[in-house]
Amino acid sequence: MPELWGFDAIGTRWEIETAEPVADPTRTRIRSVIAGFDEEWSRFRPDSLVSRLAVDGGEAAAPADAAAMLDAYRELDAATAGAVNPLVGESLARRGYDAAYSFVDRGAAPAPSWRQVLEWDAQTLRLAQPALLDVGALGKGRLVDLVAEILEGSVAGGFVVDASGDMAVRGGPIRVGLEHPFDPSRAIGVFEVEDAALCASAVNRRAWGEGLHHVLDARTGVPVRTIAATWALAPDAMHADAAATALFFDGGPELAAEWGVSWVRMTTDGTVEWSADQKAELFL
Repeated sequence: MPELWGFDAIGTRWEIETAEPVADPTRTRIRSVIAGFDEEWSRFRPDSLVSRLAVDGGEAAAPADAAAMLDAYRELDAATAGAVNPLVGESLARRGYDAAYSFVDRGAAPAPSWRQVLEWDAQTLRLAQPALLDVGALGKGRLVDLVAEILEGSVAGGFVVDASGDMAVRGGPIRVGLEHPFDPSRAIGVFEVEDAALCASAVNRRAWGEGLHHVLDARTGVPVRTIAATWALAPDAMHADAAATALFFDGGPELAAEWGVSWVRMTTDGTVEWSADQKAELFL
C-alpha cells in the first residue's frame, strides 16, 4: 500500500511517497544523512562546519559532498559572471536572512571573491580568511539526491522525494504544477516528471521587508529584480537546483543548455520564458 512519510528537516517540510512502507532502518539512515548534512553545511546553527570556518577560516576535513557541490559552484560562477558565489552567506545575513532569522536589513554588501579565498580537494576544505559559506544555490537538491540514493536501494517500486520545491521522482510519470509566484492558488503550467528531478525557486518564498528575498546577486548584495520564479528539470536534483538558481541571472539559460536542463521562468512583469527543449505544458 502506498505510504506518505512527512517530516521537518533543514528548515523545510519533506514528504516521501513510496509504493510500500519505508522500513525503520531506512528511515534511520535517511534521518542520519540529513542530520549529518545539516551539521556540516547549515549556516543557521553555530556548531556547523561552515559556522566554525566563518569565525577563524583555516582548513578542515572536506565533507563528502564538498567536491561535487563546489565544483558545480565553479560552473555557476563562470556562467553568471560571479552573480552566484558560495561565499554569499554574509551578504544574506546582512540583509536579515541570518542565523537568528532577524529579518533586519543592515544594508547591501558584495560577497568576497571566493576564488581568492576558498580552496578544496577530496580531503580538505580551506578558507584563507573567515568567510560564511552558503550552499543554498544547490545544497537542498544535493540532499534530495542523497535521500533518493538510499531509497533506491531500500524500497521496491517508484517513489517521490519532495523537499518543498525540490523533488526527485523514480518511476512515474507524475504531473507537478508550476505555482504562480504572485498567486499561489494558480499554476502557470505543469511539468510531467518521470525518473528525473524538478526544482523550483521563487522570490515570494523566504521574502521579508521591502523587496527583500533570498536570491541575491553576490556581486552587489542586492536582491534580483527581473526574475520572479524558475523551474528546472534535470536527471538529478543538485543540477536542477543549481540551474533554477542560475536562471535568475544572465548566463543561466546557457548553463542549463550545457547541462541538458529543461526550464521555465517568469519575469517580474509576468512574462513567461522557456528553453527550446522545455517539456512543460504551459497555460498561456
